[in-house]
Amino acid sequence: MPVKPPQSLDLASLAAAYAEGLDPRDLVAAIDARIKAHADPALFISRPAPAALAARVEALAALPPTERARLPLYGIPFVAKDNIDVAGLATTAACPDFAYVPAASATVVARLEAAGAILVGKANLDQFATGLVGVRSPYGVPRNSFRADIIPGGSSSGSATSVAAGLASFSLGTDTAGSGRVPAGLNNLVGLKPTPGLVSTAGVLPACRSLDCVSIFALTTDDAFAVLGVAAGFDAADPFSRAMPLARLGAAPAALRLGVPAAGDRRFFGDAAGEAAYAATLDCLAGLGHTLVEIDFEPFFAVARLLYEGPWVAERYAAIEAFMRTSAASLHPVTRAITEGALSRTAVETFQATYRLAELRRVSEAAWGKVDALVVPTVPRAWTVAEVEADPIATNSALGTYTNFVNLLGLCALAVPTSTRADGLPAGITLIAPGGRDGYVASIGRAVEAACGQPLGATGLPRPPLASLPATVPPGEIGVVVVGGHLSGMVLNRELTDLGATLVAKVRTAPVYRFYALAGGPPFRPGMVRVAEGGVAIEAELWSLSPAGFGRFVAGIPSPLGIGTVLLDDQTMHKGFLCEPAGIDGATDISAFGGWRAYIASRA
Repeated sequence: MPVKPPQSLDLASLAAAYAEGLDPRDLVAAIDARIKAHADPALFISRPAPAALAARVEALAALPPTERARLPLYGIPFVAKDNIDVAGLATTAACPDFAYVPAASATVVARLEAAGAILVGKANLDQFATGLVGVRSPYGVPRNSFRADIIPGGSSSGSATSVAAGLASFSLGTDTAGSGRVPAGLNNLVGLKPTPGLVSTAGVLPACRSLDCVSIFALTTDDAFAVLGVAAGFDAADPFSRAMPLARLGAAPAALRLGVPAAGDRRFFGDAAGEAAYAATLDCLAGLGHTLVEIDFEPFFAVARLLYEGPWVAERYAAIEAFMRTSAASLHPVTRAITEGALSRTAVETFQATYRLAELRRVSEAAWGKVDALVVPTVPRAWTVAEVEADPIATNSALGTYTNFVNLLGLCALAVPTSTRADGLPAGITLIAPGGRDGYVASIGRAVEAACGQPLGATGLPRPPLASLPATVPPGEIGVVVVGGHLSGMVLNRELTDLGATLVAKVRTAPVYRFYALAGGPPFRPGMVRVAEGGVAIEAELWSLSPAGFGRFVAGIPSPLGIGTVLLDDQTMHKGFLCEPAGIDGATDISAFGGWRAYIASRA
């Protein structure tokens, strides 16, 4: 008997359905019916020809089970923003006169299709990816998945609404100023904005080439990160591509220091419902045991202003210079006005702005010594289409309040849905961290997502239970037991996360150690010494590092601490922090506290 496609297109539901015998041809037929029932003529700019789509699905269906098992995205439907090349389909960037048909797909599309994913359409966008509003397209305004009078968010408008409406498992957007996050916040989705350079932009029409990122919209953090795992990787065809490791998803870090805008820096532009939702989310995070640290956001806001008020707009002109010289009249009026603003910029201004950005980057770096991640509202206000059309520039600028600075500073970000506002619209937060910490941010995000329990997109379907992660160190990596300042949320933890370490599990040592607060500091450090008798169990964390990361980590450990072999209460052994016996001279025995967190809390 044929297996029906699941209601939810999240990856776990589809994997279960395929395991039961779902035919990808039946899934694609069901999606086609959903798209027709959704009846939004402004959503897709193009879709694969029926014959081409049928051939793609037939090829997947013909694969033997062993081959299917090797494809991490087997039979998973996705949508691409129409500034991303797909072989044989026109790339319009929402400008019909600009359209061309690429012979080859963008690197990111090629990688996803090689992993078994099925492209079902190319989505509408703010023309030339210029805007955060989602209303600047001659193809119309994609319908917000919650209320038709509210903007869908841009520029990746169609990419977001297609997933929120249950028409695809995930979609590709692009993000220069926040286009992979704002539409997620307005449509109750996860929006993953990777570290710049982590995902290739070869075959992606640039907006600001030095800042652009390919982003991922998905129903869950786990889904978005699974897609990132396929999409990420160095690409010699992209001069901005960077070879960097992608850390795995790990256990939810405990007792984090989360940076939030100081009370005077919180901007909601009169949206009381959005302000209340953000405050409630912060209360929830504090209730989960995290510490909220107020941060002066003016340096971040100053960076954000550089993006649209400074000379970076010239990059938008450079991306389509030849077209602007011959066909500027073809552009949407707002897009044209913004892009032609580049003509008044000078090379001197560009260098001045570059110097100013360097100064602000240095100032903003101070925040990372105080917090593990920033937590900001994804959108400051949910504007209506009418409000945006009445004041297109000011509303667009305001939408980027908490997003515009991220790529200029080389950071990674993850938008996560957290609640439903009093007016029925979705609300969410964005987690932001230094570049290269994508896995760390996703590990936090999936825990937040699970705690908040929002339905999936606009489908009303319940969020699936959070999948359990292996509590073991994977083959090829080295486990490290930490007991002091390197614990998650503590002052030295960044020394691990900057090396791509993944939290495996919270653990306890075997009861064979004494624990001491060493003399000196800051930073204040504990020392753990193994004893023949009178030992106690110590609260700890097990982290996983690559061999190269482990070597760099160990090289920075100061005497009297060192790395030895630590016995856990389950009788497993891992490398971990131990103290030379001579190091406890002048130290205070704090074994009775059972761990560093409890000792530090006693001193507060």
